Amino acid sequence: MPAGFALEGALAQLLEAHATQQGWFVSVKDAADGRYLQVNAALAEFFGRPPDEIVGRSDAELLEPALATLLRSADQTALAHGAALTGEHRFDWRGERREWAVLRLAVHAGGRRVLCTLWQDQSAQRQRESQLKAAIEQLEQQQKANVALRRELGDHGLRDQATGLSTSAHFEDQMRRELDLSTREHREFALVYMELDAPSAKVAAFGERAQERIHEAMGRLLRGNTRAMDASCRIDERRFAVLLSGVGLATAHSRMEGLRRQCATQIVALDGQELGFTVSVGVASYPHTAQTQEGVVSACEAALTQARQRGGNAVTLASIRFGGN
Repeated sequence: MPAGFALEGALAQLLEAHATQQGWFVSVKDAADGRYLQVNAALAEFFGRPPDEIVGRSDAELLEPALATLLRSADQTALAHGAALTGEHRFDWRGERREWAVLRLAVHAGGRRVLCTLWQDQSAQRQRESQLKAAIEQLEQQQKANVALRRELGDHGLRDQATGLSTSAHFEDQMRRELDLSTREHREFALVYMELDAPSAKVAAFGERAQERIHEAMGRLLRGNTRAMDASCRIDERRFAVLLSGVGLATAHSRMEGLRRQCATQIVALDGQELGFTVSVGVASYPHTAQTQEGVVSACEAALTQARQRGGNAVTLASIRFGGN
């Protein structure tokens, strides 16, 4: 702090009281040139410098030009306003998005006009609010999906009640029809096998309840990523299958890679805990990887095995065959 400068009386007590509260930064700047006259320890730590390396300098000397210009403009607005002025700042700081509530107050002290500023970090609170909003939106979407699912389940013999997907038997019928159609019309289709990767310790601790929530999430994701002409089913506790009508390997890979990413970022809430899951995916196609139903299934199984061997959370394509079956 420059020699001879001091804040006294009620203002000094106010700044000191706020300085002791967790998360508050305090600074005093010269109104004329914007140079720091005083900073508290919390603000100095934020800058990553000792206080004596900040005092006497301006934001232009301490920060990136764009951020320094932003703060100087806000300071000038507060000085012109005359009374206490509150506002918010959002900016990236050392790779993190930070949000602040800011109070600026222009006063006369030590024979000069100064600008006192109080900063409160709102980042953690805003993150919690964002997470809560996302969780509420997901619950609303889940409720809508459940309503739609109940409407779709007129025939329980064709649908798995836990996921809303086709049963294995119904899926086999759809695949045989797709193979006949593709053979007659000389077109392609893709078969996809998906398997849930080994559960995390948190998921394993919740047991069957976590498994049920993950199955529900998989059902929603598969229904949301397939067209009316496609088909998807739950094979067993860990495996799912998708039939993509009129789709080749390249398009199937792109769509399943997008689905894999959605699975990896999906929030599954249970007892206030967020559970995650990933999937391994194998993709084969008719007639590029095989020209019979058994051959396509075998190629898809092999591709899925390769995805698991790569450590999971991966999409692997079956090899394209040249020549005969």
